[in-house]
Amino acid sequence: MALLSFLPHRLSQRLTALYFTVSSFSLQRRPRTTQTTAMASMTVTKIPALKDNFMYLVVCNATRQAAVVDPVEPDRVLEVVREQGCKLNQLLTTHHHWDHAGGNEALCERYRQNADWGKLTVYGGDDERIAGLTNRVQQDDTFEIGQLRVRCLSTPCHTTSHVCYYVEGGNQERAVFTGDTLFLAGCGRFFEGTPQQMYDALIGKLSALPDDTHVYCGHEYAVQNLRFGNTVEPDNEDTRALLERAQAADLEGRRALVPSTIGQEKRINVFMRVHQPSVQAFVGKSTPLETMQALRAAKDKF
Repeated sequence: MALLSFLPHRLSQRLTALYFTVSSFSLQRRPRTTQTTAMASMTVTKIPALKDNFMYLVVCNATRQAAVVDPVEPDRVLEVVREQGCKLNQLLTTHHHWDHAGGNEALCERYRQNADWGKLTVYGGDDERIAGLTNRVQQDDTFEIGQLRVRCLSTPCHTTSHVCYYVEGGNQERAVFTGDTLFLAGCGRFFEGTPQQMYDALIGKLSALPDDTHVYCGHEYAVQNLRFGNTVEPDNEDTRALLERAQAADLEGRRALVPSTIGQEKRINVFMRVHQPSVQAFVGKSTPLETMQALRAAKDKF
């Protein structure tokens, strides 16, 4: 995947699309059930896609207005929209990679063909590689999904224009959609950025969110991330317990571990624990930034 960054964007997108299509072919007949988290102000539905991606439908319960995050399989998203009887008019793109933004053009085309659906607004970072983009966002830009408030968090590193979306409803209900920046017990590869940028994203921005914030990540990588975390911190009881739970479950069961929370990630995610002596000792470094860099290098080879 890293080699694709050196190719022209259209070619890299086509090759990436081919890769994900082929790798997910064997899973096409596998039941891919949605999982819904219902809160007083918002409902978030996790929709599995491709081999191990997640798309998310975010609904304001008061208005039934909805947004979708990274709809790489638009037809499946529209099925869920019909099932829930909500009105979808916003698309939130975390980054330009095909398995996240590859469905943008097709979904936009469906809206052009169905004028009665209304306008589809497409949010994303300032990046010409994001198809269908109508609203370019940057750090601390805000908008609404019905009565829900969305704040944009600029988190470059995995890609230069990566954005996470922090959504707040009533009753102190909150969720953050982290794409490929923050995974359950892991983080994304540093394809287009630096250790400093990932440190700023994980420690400076995401760790600063309230501990009860639900974390909705872009992929199901639970077992491999937790295995790495258990290797780094074998005495971390929280990591060990969650790893045992993940290993005992099938694929759909592991998917059910998402959402995590910011508080849980601070306890189990070694990339959010680079200040801890135990994590620094594993890579033989003495500063958090050096630890972040060495830890990612170790995970890339794990």
